[in-house]
Amino acid sequence: MSGSFPRTRMRRNRLSQWSRCLVAEATLCVTDLIWPVFVEEGQNVESQVPSMPEVSRYSLDLLIPKVKEAARLGIPAVALFPVVPEDLKTQDGKEAYNPNNLMCRAIQAIKQEVPEIGIIGDVALDPYTSHGQDGLVVDEKVINDETVEILCKQACMQAKAGVDMVAPSDMMDGRIAMIRDYLDMNDYKDTQILAYSAKYCSAFYGPFRDAVGSAGNLKGVGKETYQMNPANAKEALREIEMDINEGADVVMVKPGMPYLDIVRCAADNFNVPIFAYQVSGEYAMIKAASNNGWLDYDKVIIESLLAFKRAGATAILSYAAMDVARIIKQNG
Repeated sequence: MSGSFPRTRMRRNRLSQWSRCLVAEATLCVTDLIWPVFVEEGQNVESQVPSMPEVSRYSLDLLIPKVKEAARLGIPAVALFPVVPEDLKTQDGKEAYNPNNLMCRAIQAIKQEVPEIGIIGDVALDPYTSHGQDGLVVDEKVINDETVEILCKQACMQAKAGVDMVAPSDMMDGRIAMIRDYLDMNDYKDTQILAYSAKYCSAFYGPFRDAVGSAGNLKGVGKETYQMNPANAKEALREIEMDINEGADVVMVKPGMPYLDIVRCAADNFNVPIFAYQVSGEYAMIKAASNNGWLDYDKVIIESLLAFKRAGATAILSYAAMDVARIIKQNG
């Protein structure tokens, strides 16, 4: 029930800052943030991503100070994405489970230098395949079961390197159960699984593919044969439920803002942590508009992530995580 005017005046609770704080229904904290970061080969290398203003790829020696800064700001975890050299990309993506690959070396270096921060490792084949698909391709089809076998090896190699959480982003069927079993059999029972459960076939991923160098490799069938149709919501709930039943510790909705209805539905229907990803296209739009003077970046980025929390997200992956952490700390 609600009162009526004039006895009830809704503006009373909005008149002062202290009152607005006390009646706020959702809050955004530094501890809600995960920073996705790109790592590349080389020494003293920082290369800008043109389609993602103020986002860079870092060689390992430059990545470590950045991760230390994230930890000092109170960001709980980083999500690692490798930029794999073209000469290491193959049809079968075998570099994905090379124990000395860039991802494994990055995990080891961060774990040694910044042990207090969590490390989330991307598990998918698209950075490693010459065709740019997230799985093996046979007769112009992305095949499921054989891909999952490789994903299990990839997840195990990352666990061996010291990753805290593996994040299968491939959208193959059945991969959560098989990865869980494979990790347990190899005595990595405490390695968490973040399942990209509701990952849509979205045009908002474009800048990310530029960042990891997979856009130019993408050939043949589109990713719509394994990523979700943007038209579907009920299907997302089914995907999430299956991943939970298969052993996911956390589930993901991706992209974020165009799919806040899915975040809300997931939060209402499942008693597990729900992560959401403010993807590269979302970040790029906000950053480009603010760089042109059309939006106030600090206010809009906070508002956009607050919407994620209001929808029910437990934590948020955002390329603006470092900026947001600074803004929150500056504002007390």
